[in-house]
Amino acid sequence: MANKLRLGIPKGSLQDATIALFKRAGWSIYADGRSYFPSINDSEVECMLIRAQEMARYVDHGVLDAGLTGIDWVVESGLDVTSVASLVYAKQSRRKVRWVLAVPEGSGFEKAEDLEGKTIATELVEVSKRYFAEKGVNVKVEFSWGATEVKPPTLADAIVEVTETGSSLRANHLKIIDTVMESETHLIAGKDALADEWKSKKIEQIAMMLRGAIDAQSQVGLMLNVKQQDLQKVLDILPSLNSPTVSQLSNSEWVAVNSIVNENVARDVIPQLKAAGGTGIVEFSLNKVVL
Repeated sequence: MANKLRLGIPKGSLQDATIALFKRAGWSIYADGRSYFPSINDSEVECMLIRAQEMARYVDHGVLDAGLTGIDWVVESGLDVTSVASLVYAKQSRRKVRWVLAVPEGSGFEKAEDLEGKTIATELVEVSKRYFAEKGVNVKVEFSWGATEVKPPTLADAIVEVTETGSSLRANHLKIIDTVMESETHLIAGKDALADEWKSKKIEQIAMMLRGAIDAQSQVGLMLNVKQQDLQKVLDILPSLNSPTVSQLSNSEWVAVNSIVNENVARDVIPQLKAAGGTGIVEFSLNKVVL
């Protein structure tokens, strides 16, 4: 029987972003909306759609060998699974998300201690309980099945809710008074899978390519030609992951320079390269950067 890696893909808000990340990493995953078993262009991998909140449980139980989920749900579960890679991507952005303590505007609550004896609604129950316990604040933490932002002030005094931008909280007239925890997506694996040589190697291959795809999102490639006499001026300008690649052209007076730079500095660097004698400057996108 051929080796198979059973991989959990988070169903719900992270699903599209995860499938897009795998696409950049080299795997095409197709979910038709009805099946919980998406197809993938890798005969060694079998995918299953699982809610992020439940991923750690199924990985811990060995139903799945590995899966992607927020580290918040791993901590909430209390289960002993291994994080293989941290992958900072979310539903809307390429940054960590925050679980925040939010209260109604005008409520008078300014800090966690002001909520003594109050009711808190959240999906992240165990983490929230520990947060308040560490502060010595007695509250009632209730599980929320969703639409948590609309519960204060009628159904709860405050909420602990996940946010990327805070816009949904503001739209519901809530203000953030503290951050309970930060979270990002992790590739997690079970102990039995990691003890299996073939599965462990396959999981690490996937982790490497996913990390490479994420790292490439904030980088661009630059290539240009420059005269030998101006080369040092160009090299002094170029930031680079390592040192730029310099190649001799057929005309011995000229060289080609290749480098990788942060996307947000390219707009400032390119005019400087031009002024330093660079010509034929090309900026290009990257699929993966593997360090």
